[in-house]
Amino acid sequence: MVRVLLVDDEAMIRAGVRSILANDPGIEVVAEAADGREGVEMVRAYRPDVVLVDIRMPVMDGLDAAAEMRRVAPGTGVVVLTTFGEEEYVVRALAGGADGFLLKTGDPRELILGVRAVAEGGAFLSPRVARRVLDELDRGRAAERLAAGGRVSGLTRREREVLALLGAGLSNAEIGRRLFLVEGTVKGHVSTVLKRLGVRNRVEAAVLAHEAGLVDRSGNVADPLRDGG
Repeated sequence: MVRVLLVDDEAMIRAGVRSILANDPGIEVVAEAADGREGVEMVRAYRPDVVLVDIRMPVMDGLDAAAEMRRVAPGTGVVVLTTFGEEEYVVRALAGGADGFLLKTGDPRELILGVRAVAEGGAFLSPRVARRVLDELDRGRAAERLAAGGRVSGLTRREREVLALLGAGLSNAEIGRRLFLVEGTVKGHVSTVLKRLGVRNRVEAAVLAHEAGLVDRSGNVADPLRDGG
């Protein structure tokens, strides 16, 4: 059972999200909060698997709350759920350690998919948000791509394979099936990759995989071994 905390200052929105999640019998909403500060306290109390948090809220906004939630409960996945899709919010959310970014105007199925993906150790961006991120990566960022390639080149053959599959959005279990590894071994590789690349979470690693050309714009894995290693 995936345990979820809802954090949104609008009761009607929380009710709608709860209703959508109720369509999946493997997801349970264990608590709700009406502002960011209350959300952080609920994370401490309930230790949910995933938090769905709005951005604009009283007392503490969702982006500051998301960063604090990651600090107090590193094992809890944080997904920003908002009506605002501007790049500035995406950048702040990811910089704060969020594992996903979903738009309230998106397909309800994305909500369940996003919760499931993050609960399994993956990352999830709304397709519209992902497209904006990838478009931004394509705008005059040759230097960043070169630097990313240099960082990735220091990884071993297996670590590059794992990074490429992270960039494609696969969970640990899916990576294990693809590479014929047990999930515990995959977790070890992921931890090593994050440490060697100097990134804080899977989302930052996935962005780096895109920048380094290990994953194409469509989310398909390129040849992670083409530069050796």
